Amino acid sequence: MDGGRRLLRPVDGLKPALASPRAALAGAPANSFHGLSFFQPRLRNRAKTARRKGLRASNDEGGLVAFLRLPGLGSVLAIAFLGGAGLLGTVAGGQYALFVAENGRPRDLIAREFGFGLDAVTIAGQIEVGEKEILDVAGVDPKLSLPFLDADEMRRKLLAVPLIKNVSVRKLFPDRLVIDVTERRPFGLWQKGGAVSIVAADGAPIDSLHDPKFESLPFVVGEGANERIGEYASLLEAAGDLRSKISAGILVSQRRWTLKMKTGVEVLLPEVGPKAAVARLSRMEQDAHVLEKDVVSLDLRVPGKLYVRLTEEAAAAREAARSHGKGART
Repeated sequence: MDGGRRLLRPVDGLKPALASPRAALAGAPANSFHGLSFFQPRLRNRAKTARRKGLRASNDEGGLVAFLRLPGLGSVLAIAFLGGAGLLGTVAGGQYALFVAENGRPRDLIAREFGFGLDAVTIAGQIEVGEKEILDVAGVDPKLSLPFLDADEMRRKLLAVPLIKNVSVRKLFPDRLVIDVTERRPFGLWQKGGAVSIVAADGAPIDSLHDPKFESLPFVVGEGANERIGEYASLLEAAGDLRSKISAGILVSQRRWTLKMKTGVEVLLPEVGPKAAVARLSRMEQDAHVLEKDVVSLDLRVPGKLYVRLTEEAAAAREAARSHGKGART
């Protein structure tokens, strides 16, 4: 001991402890190494901090263990591993396209794993366009994911449908798609050059006629008749009960209308005042059933007068009756 009653030890005797602190601590009694009291509070503070962050610290491996325990990390690592291991092989073997077709793109797979799949689709505003057609045209597929879904591209595809006037495509996270459609309303049918088209109220062609459910719409024929289909619709309203007997309106020289009746009779309307002429025709049909006679056409172009063209058979019979009447009188 020295004069202060401290134990003297040679520096050589401390070398094993300095060279191997763990070995020295293993054989030392509790609190015999004053340096340990310096590290213990820091270790406790680090453990508390790790617990507050939801991680567990275990000496030197705490950070790695905490990282590996992140939610969903296992699935991501598995997908990444499989993708990295098989990507070169699938591309080289031509199987990547088949894999995507059956399972979706890798990025969509990962997004769906985290709950961002395409699980619900809401379609609103459609009347004539079927939901299945909308889904097919837009390319909606359960293999897609919401983050990587191209809403603008879907909208462009849907706007190419003639019956669709406008459409919005919205993504509602985490897993819902909303498609809101504004349709062009079919107003009538227009025949030109043998082809029949569905037209809107302003006469704009919407689509070719391929669905029987549109056959009851007002039907017009002739150059420019589509642009005046609203005028023809007003003639049908003026016809009243006679409307059900009218099959089409023919625009003649883009000036006046001729009504084609279901019986085959043609009714020539004047260029001025056609609605009044139709109302007059309706009264004559109620009183005399003129459309059921053996006539080819009724000409109402001269106000207050009616010119009738008979069928050939009716004309021949009428001529024979007239000749027979003359002979009897002589």
